[in-house]
Amino acid sequence: EGQMIRLAGQGSPGFNGGAAGDLFLEVQFRPDARWRIDGRDVTQKLRVTPWEAALGGGVQVTTPDGKTVEATVPAGSGSGRKLRLKGRGIPSSATPGDLYLELDIAVPSAVTPEQKAAWEALAKAYPGFDPRMT
Repeated sequence: EGQMIRLAGQGSPGFNGGAAGDLFLEVQFRPDARWRIDGRDVTQKLRVTPWEAALGGGVQVTTPDGKTVEATVPAGSGSGRKLRLKGRGIPSSATPGDLYLELDIAVPSAVTPEQKAAWEALAKAYPGFDPRMT
């Protein structure tokens, strides 16, 4: 953002029939709730399931340039953890920025009896776990 692009000879015509001047365009980003921009780096929230966070694994991510890549969520990840995808941020003529994925664990609701039983089994498997004490 803020970069100037020069289009030679594409500006207004010169005085008394002179050659057209140059047109300068200033790059501005349209706000998007998915991304936070810091220079050439981009931060994006990545919602993951509790089992993806606990067990780890690959997830598909759409980068700011529209490409889909696979990011690896390390086992034992918690909400707020940041993963870095080097060179996947804002492209530039020099070095592209990085894409930071901030993990956000999405907890599914327990609607059916089977789903409630699964959550109860998980609670029994971790009798001493208290997230407020860690």
